[in-house]
Amino acid sequence: MSGKRPLICIGHRGAMGYKPENTLSSFALAIDMGCPWIELDVYVVDDEVIVIHDDTLERTTNGTGRVIDRSFEYLRGLDAGDGQQIPTLQEVIELVDRRAGINVELKGKHTASAVSRILADCVKRGWSAEAFVVSSFAHRELAAADPAFRRGALFGSKSRRDYFAVTDRLKAWSLNLGLSLAQPQTIAAAHERGLEVFVYTVNKPEDIARMRALGVDGVFTNYPDRVLES
Repeated sequence: MSGKRPLICIGHRGAMGYKPENTLSSFALAIDMGCPWIELDVYVVDDEVIVIHDDTLERTTNGTGRVIDRSFEYLRGLDAGDGQQIPTLQEVIELVDRRAGINVELKGKHTASAVSRILADCVKRGWSAEAFVVSSFAHRELAAADPAFRRGALFGSKSRRDYFAVTDRLKAWSLNLGLSLAQPQTIAAAHERGLEVFVYTVNKPEDIARMRALGVDGVFTNYPDRVLES
């Protein structure tokens, strides 16, 4: 992989710099901007796969408490910003309608099998398996995802740095790094192993330019237009 390749723009929780994160309006805006990929986060509640980032409700909704301690009915009655509901994964997939790829980050426990079933059904209905990436910081959970779908191993500033032991064990497709971890030697080593490298969360023009110069394959961004127009 080289810096000559286009920098793939992944709308982080949609276009959350402009719309409430992980809502249908945020994903719709990212797609309207021309994002080839969107990213979202999931938990399972009452056998429903819902799209929300935090394990608690206070920051992104008018609800209170832990996501997994609430009923699906309660969660659907909340305002996730601008009058938007917390969506289900199925609703986001229907909105996207094969116009973009979807990176599903597994946040909650027991999400791998539920997500895998939904994505497998999408493939039966005409989606390409390569239109999906399943990622997580919870590498054990990620290991339980259907291997028919590409896996992205996530690492942050507090993660262990045994990147390639993890990617090998997971048979991962990509190494997904926090911005502070995107170092030339790590990127080069990942590419030598045939891994894609995606970096989050890249919002500043100078960071976008630096990631492009380093030859990363793509970036997660809250401001898709900044990447697409750079």
